[in-house]
Amino acid sequence: MSESCTHDCGSCSKSCESRTADFRAEANPRSNVRRVIGVISGKGGVGKSLVTSLLAVSARRRGLSVAILDADITGPSIPKAFGVSGQLTGTDEGLLPARTRTGIEVVSLNLLLEDETDPVVWRGPIIAGTVKQFWTDVQWGDIDVLFVDMPPGTGDVPLTVFQSLPVDGVILVTSPQELVGMIVKKAARMAEMMNIPVLGLVENMSGFQCDNCGKVHDVFGPSRAEEIASELFIPAHARLPLNPKLAAATDRGMVELFEGDWLEPIADAILGPMV
Repeated sequence: MSESCTHDCGSCSKSCESRTADFRAEANPRSNVRRVIGVISGKGGVGKSLVTSLLAVSARRRGLSVAILDADITGPSIPKAFGVSGQLTGTDEGLLPARTRTGIEVVSLNLLLEDETDPVVWRGPIIAGTVKQFWTDVQWGDIDVLFVDMPPGTGDVPLTVFQSLPVDGVILVTSPQELVGMIVKKAARMAEMMNIPVLGLVENMSGFQCDNCGKVHDVFGPSRAEEIASELFIPAHARLPLNPKLAAATDRGMVELFEGDWLEPIADAILGPMV
């Protein structure tokens, strides 16, 4: 590794030891996870947690056993979306995940804090180590697909996930703004450098349909989903519109009860062979 390494693989083209060495960690002995899918974006605030939640719900509705590893340590929102609260428990053999209404298993740092509003003021290596422990120290059990909700950027945590977990592929989340698209491409480039396939792209906040007239308004500009997917050779893409009912359901912790088929093209691409 170069002495000048910034650990930001998204802006580096070198094939160094940090990227090519095998650092995969062993899962907890009481874990049997068949597939690991990361949900990533170089940009914050584009809806990675929402996309993670909806894909997990879709997988569960297809009869799969599903789990979510909330790797956004300093800004966790998965428990809120599913209405999960209280502290996690464990045994001598490891931590036990929380379970949502429909049986989705969840591990998040917010479920280890005394108060969910307590800030996590940790440096990068500690945060990355915690994410790794969520893989090695949690008794995930028998899981068909585990979704990893990533923090923004291409730094310590994404690098730890890509190197420590057996990631089968990632879903890229963007929004229509050109600036966001540029930054998201950094995440796609990082996945490519780590030999992790990008399985699909979701454009969140992709227009708003008026309930009265039915007209679609491009609040954040015209969709660029097809353009980005084509440019990056991403096999599947979907558009997730602004939807006040979905936002309200998520705020109430009832994302599992919401009906919507916007992400089905992505779900079909990554879950179809498993059903």
